[in-house]
Amino acid sequence: MSTPSATGRVTYSSAPLSQRRWFASKRRRAILHKLIVYPILLAGAVVMMIPLVWLVSSSFKDSGRIFVFPPEWIPNPWRPENYLAVLDAIPFMRFLGNTVFVTALALVGQVISSSLVAFGFARLSFPGRDVLFLILLATIMIPYQVTLIPTFILFRMLGWLDTFAPLIVPYWLGGGAFFIFLLRQFFMRLPLDLDDAGRIDGASTFGIYRHIILPQSRPALGVVAVFSFLNHWNDFFNPLIFLSSVDNYTLALGINLFRGYQVTQWNLLMAASVMISVPCILLYAVAQRYFIQGIVFTGVKQ
Repeated sequence: MSTPSATGRVTYSSAPLSQRRWFASKRRRAILHKLIVYPILLAGAVVMMIPLVWLVSSSFKDSGRIFVFPPEWIPNPWRPENYLAVLDAIPFMRFLGNTVFVTALALVGQVISSSLVAFGFARLSFPGRDVLFLILLATIMIPYQVTLIPTFILFRMLGWLDTFAPLIVPYWLGGGAFFIFLLRQFFMRLPLDLDDAGRIDGASTFGIYRHIILPQSRPALGVVAVFSFLNHWNDFFNPLIFLSSVDNYTLALGINLFRGYQVTQWNLLMAASVMISVPCILLYAVAQRYFIQGIVFTGVKQ
């Protein structure tokens, strides 16, 4: 018979033999699990890091040394001046300003508009709400290429071609079906008692959205902000379609100038790609905890 410890709990040494064997078996399974899972995760991380390491390495090489086989992971000769050459070869700072302007305004519009629509679907009751939400979700299955020509004609009629309006204004008009769905799922997990308490205190519907729902939804809003930033910062297709003046180019479109008809400056292209990727990497490193928390909470309904 086991003897309790001074704290009143049964220790491992004083536990019955069968219980000690169970603890030992559980510990062995945990160690075996780590010995199998950790090497697999490490191998996967190494495989995922290879393209990034090759990109950074190539940004310090001569153009003719990038595609040699086997790959040279350590540049020889080392050419850090490639990064300065990028600033001289293209109006990089102009492209950076355009990208920051478009990304910031589109991100703010996408977060605000998608959260408003999601609030309506999640917290308000009105006729046809569920049918409208199903129609909204159905739009996710429509390929963007299907609506590209009508969208282009619409923006041409509005006189928005070669301006930033097509890259900003649409994201203030709903924010996108995926983000609405994401935020709706998060809003639905919040107790409805919060809304009732707000109404008792005299809050309007918008006041409930502004002062109760949004402060409780920071993880989900952070996920939307991160996804929106990455989409707009790295967007190549939309600027390619709607922008024609070099002065209006964004970074993703501007670095394409390194690709010529006869020769491509691969080393400068790689250096510019690294410079564009740095903000995305820093953003994910800073917001990783909130990003994962928002993804987990979005799929849970209490």
